[in-house]
Amino acid sequence: MGTNTRMLWILSGFFFFAAALYTGWSLIDANHRTVEWVGTIAIALSGVLAAFIAFYIGRVHKAQSGELPEDRLDANIDDGDAEQGHFSPWSWWPIVLAGSAAVVVLGLAIGPWLSFIGAGVLIVSVVGWVYEYYRGYFAR
Repeated sequence: MGTNTRMLWILSGFFFFAAALYTGWSLIDANHRTVEWVGTIAIALSGVLAAFIAFYIGRVHKAQSGELPEDRLDANIDDGDAEQGHFSPWSWWPIVLAGSAAVVVLGLAIGPWLSFIGAGVLIVSVVGWVYEYYRGYFAR
């Protein structure tokens, strides 16, 4: 996180420098002779966003009061692996859920009757995915 913080502070400084350079360039340009506000504000706000993120990550890093595995030179790849949760690789419900969501969106383009059918299948697929461990071979 320390490296990320430093990189974002450098990026923030770069964006502020680029905004100043862009403003100067638009003033020097013979066709404009005025500040081009859209580009100047967009580049400056990119610097502000990078500074916000750098400040937040720096505060989080300081509050953790410890180094992350990514910041240590002697860390192994497995040190940064966290528990991601429980996933069932044999489940068909995510495919049914994605298909029904696609039918709902397709129904918005074609006709509302198709959205109602897709919404019904969507509700069934969400319930099926949530309760798949309560029935059948994998019930707990």
